[in-house]
Amino acid sequence: MQQFVVPQFIDVEDKILGPLTVRQFIILLVGGGIIFLAFRFGDMSLKIFSLVIIGGLSLVFAFGKVGGQMFHYFLLNLAQSARKPSLRIWRKDYQKDELEYLRKRDTDTNVMKREERKVVKRERIRDLALVVNTGGFYNPDDDL
Repeated sequence: MQQFVVPQFIDVEDKILGPLTVRQFIILLVGGGIIFLAFRFGDMSLKIFSLVIIGGLSLVFAFGKVGGQMFHYFLLNLAQSARKPSLRIWRKDYQKDELEYLRKRDTDTNVMKREERKVVKRERIRDLALVVNTGGFYNPDDDL
């Protein structure tokens, strides 16, 4: 029988630069580029704004985790839940005549016959165990 190597730790991202993963490096690179452009071409208020807001957001997106999942996955799940909630509650109020009708209907139709249990012989269980253990090669009808 041929053996195959099963990959393990597939949920761990590869590290490229020290403890940084590819995703973290790209997020920090884009945030740093935006801050650099603001420092190069902007006035003092834009420099402070970009440093605080863009720098903070890039750090949160790169390193932040909420509930064990990355922050951008958390935001995507939050937006999806806000757009299409999965909790549905249906409250139907029945009238008294509807309840009476349902009670009468359920008592008439839910009468079931009790089935008798079949008795299984010990030899049949032994034969089934042999079929399973031999992978289907054993046939109980061949013994006859």
